[in-house]
Amino acid sequence: MGFEDLRPWTWRGVQALDSRGRARISGQTSIRPYWRCYYSNTAAVVFVIDSTDTERLETAAGELRAMLDEEELRDAALLVFANKQDQPGAKGAGEISESLRLAELKDRNWSIMACSAIDGSGVSEGMDWLVQTVGENS
Repeated sequence: MGFEDLRPWTWRGVQALDSRGRARISGQTSIRPYWRCYYSNTAAVVFVIDSTDTERLETAAGELRAMLDEEELRDAALLVFANKQDQPGAKGAGEISESLRLAELKDRNWSIMACSAIDGSGVSEGMDWLVQTVGENS
């Protein structure tokens, strides 16, 4: 399955498919309870972390854990983007991985990629991993 197989859908006025064909759901607190409405048939989760916002890492770890504990996501691959690596004080992918306790995910394909949405570094590499991983499991 490739990005061309994704179909756009709109929820609460939010376009959930970006210009490159990638599905996207916001992480706002008010929207999180609705995430589970879209878990069915999910092949992968892309979780983007603001690597400069250390105060919310514990919350992010809890939300990620709760999401991955859902039965419908048990086989979904996980790609974590440690974003804002272009900013001073950004935690590296290793530190983010430790904060999220990713090493505890024993029965799941996962990867973490340091990236910058501003300059694009790391984004293609992460998406390449995701496409390859999802393709192998289809």
